[in-house]
Parts: sequence; structure tokens; C-alpha cells
Amino acid sequence: MGSVNLKAMQKIALIRGDGIGPEISDAVTEILNTACPQLEWVPVEAGLGLIEKIGKGITDEGIKTLAETRISLKGPTTTPVGGGHRSINVTIRKTLDLFVNVRPVRSIPGVETPFKNVDMVIVRENIEDTYGGVEHRQSEDLAQCLRFITRSGSIRCHRYAFEMARREKRKRVTCVHKANIMKITDGLWLDAFREVAKGYPDIQADDIIVDNCCMQMVSKPQQFDVLVLPNLFGDIVSDLGAGLVGGLGVASGANIGTSGAIFEPVHGSAPDIAGKGLANPTAMLFSAISMLRHLARIDEANRVERALLATLGNPATRTKDLGGTLGTQDFKRALIANL
Repeated sequence: MGSVNLKAMQKIALIRGDGIGPEISDAVTEILNTACPQLEWVPVEAGLGLIEKIGKGITDEGIKTLAETRISLKGPTTTPVGGGHRSINVTIRKTLDLFVNVRPVRSIPGVETPFKNVDMVIVRENIEDTYGGVEHRQSEDLAQCLRFITRSGSIRCHRYAFEMARREKRKRVTCVHKANIMKITDGLWLDAFREVAKGYPDIQADDIIVDNCCMQMVSKPQQFDVLVLPNLFGDIVSDLGAGLVGGLGVASGANIGTSGAIFEPVHGSAPDIAGKGLANPTAMLFSAISMLRHLARIDEANRVERALLATLGNPATRTKDLGGTLGTQDFKRALIANL
């Protein structure tokens, strides 16, 4: 992103989202404003409410704002299952060419799971595969979906994974695929990985079939460092990874392209608890911490992360979904006190 003036105001587009989105967005922005007063929030309307008003999930003006600010923080938006409108997330990613999705999977102190010392990053190609939504019915009883894998799209995703591994001093990148069955599409994905890996002799490169990868992740997740996957497999495996460290309620995500990035929690909009003050803002706050690091605001990111981990580490200041008693606002207040 070039040099960053840490004293200047930083404009960030904010999509508050649907369901619990506004509640956790407001909590997170208040926490960030406390730690980093140089942030200026630019609201962008997107989500189910907008669809109900104008028939689409985000306006052209909203897309323009996301492109101009180049950095966005987004709450969860609703995507219907089996019908209805197209995913707003997919629309934004494809329009802005946010070609890679990054999901850290790290054990969190104070969040108990059967797995300890997990520390991997899942890098998912974000544009291609089956997510173009190119589907049709050949007959009443036969539906077909087209899958697109390109060499150029595969190469830039693999290159991002290796560059990130080098930048974060990680030692291994593993390509996940199903090239034993889908020999042409996943074969191309795997060939592109091997081509890119030649340029990074300092990093171990290997590959694994996706079903074996899933089994290994729930057997010995500590063995993995960086996983790079095509879109559909990456979507599934990254949620599996979240389950290793506490679930979607603590899982952050980033969608990154050459001209911008959007940071968001990966859980849904949870309309069943919307407005009840129960939502846990942890996942969105972890996403915001990644955003601050992306902006080279390292001190502020570290300060917020320390406060978050201290809050999660104290049983008295956890939210109900993590075995505590606090709701959204009390959790926010406890975290700000720890700042």
C-alpha cells in the first residue's frame, strides 16, 4: 500500500451489515476509536435492508466508496440459501477483484478447545472455481454448475501465499487439491503451485488431497503452517479450521486484492439474536486488528489485541457463547477498560 502517515486521518469504509452486524460494528468501532483516534469511518449501506428497498445488496455508489477508500471493515450480511439474491460478499469480491481470502487459525488463550498450539493461515482463492454461480438446469431432474480455474488466477493466489509466508517468517506452504479426481481443473491448480514454488526455495512446498487434509486437521492440526486452496475447498476447510480454535464467533477474515482490502468476521448475521445484546464482537475485532496491521498501525493493533486477549482470558469478562455472562455492551466496556 506504500508509505503510511500514521498521524494522518485514515478513511475506512464501514458496512455495518445485517442482523447482529450493527451491534458488533458499533462496539468494534468504539473500541478502535479509543485505541486509534485517527480513524475516520465512511458509512456504506449494504445488505438485506438495501435489497428490500432497491432490489440489490449494494449500490454503484457504495462500490465506488469501497474502491476509493481501499480499506473497509464489514459486518456480516445475510445470504439466502437455495434461492433469492446473489451473495453480497461474492459481488463485492468479484467487482473489486479481491482475489484472495486470508483466514488465520490460531489457538486463543482463554478459549478452551480439544486442540492446543494451533497456528496456521488458510489462503483461499476468492474469485474463481464454482463461485461464479454459472449454473443451469438441463432438465427438471438435472442441474449443472461450471467450474473455472485459470492459470493466472491460480498463480497470483499461490504467489500471495508464498509472499505472506516469507513476510511472516513461516516455513511451509501446502497446496490443497483434489487432482486425483478432477485431473484437469485441480491439475492446473496444482501445476501452477509447483511453478510458483520454484521461486521460493527458502520455503518448504508440498501438497495434500483435500479429504486427507481435513482428516489431518482434526488429528494433528499443529503440523500445518500455510494452506492454499481453491475457492470452494477453501470456504469449507477454513470453517473447519475455525472449529479447531473456538468456532466462527472468534474467526476473522480478510479479502485482499492489489487495490484494496475488506476485513470482516466470517460468521453469519444471526438474526435470531439480533437486537438482544448477546452478540460476541470478538471475530469482527480480530478482523479489525488484522486491518490495523495491514495499515501498518502495528502499535495500535498490538494494543487492541492485548486488551482482547486479556478480556477473553478472564472468565468474568467473557461473553455467554464462550462460557461467560456478558453481553455485547458489557464485553465492550470490559475490553475498553483493559485498553
